[in-house]
Amino acid sequence: MKQLYIKQKVMSFNEKFTIKDEQENDAYYVEGSFMKIPKTFSILNTAGTEVALITKKVMSFLPKFNVEVNGQEVLTINKEFSLFKARYSIDAAGIEVNGNWWDMNFEVLQHGEVVGKLNKEWFSWGDSYKVQVLNEEMETIIIALVIAVDCVKADDSGGPPVTT
Repeated sequence: MKQLYIKQKVMSFNEKFTIKDEQENDAYYVEGSFMKIPKTFSILNTAGTEVALITKKVMSFLPKFNVEVNGQEVLTINKEFSLFKARYSIDAAGIEVNGNWWDMNFEVLQHGEVVGKLNKEWFSWGDSYKVQVLNEEMETIIIALVIAVDCVKADDSGGPPVTT
């Protein structure tokens, strides 16, 4: 099992941040497209190679985010029509999310088997998330999913993503 950490800094508008491993070494770099259409977030490995791309679809009645890993589209997050509370669905072949993904406490399953977990850490300045990767082959997809959910939450609140 591998653990990664994402730290949200309070009041930060920088769209570049790192994801750390258990030893606090950089594991991934995330770069957002500042003031560009379509809005994108690139996830880079430590060698600087893009391993995942999150793109907000521009011409869509309701918000839609596509996630590509190694050049292949692996999942889509769609906002569903709702009168009272925002609802989203995740479309992916063999991948599902169980738990409260809106509050960033969930499990990622592939064909019914838990491959990763995300938990919000409490009692810290800003929000911190612990990502547990149980199947290392799914690591990039799990990281991309977490960043995509954060993008969806920021889009729904009308502000920039706060994961930095």
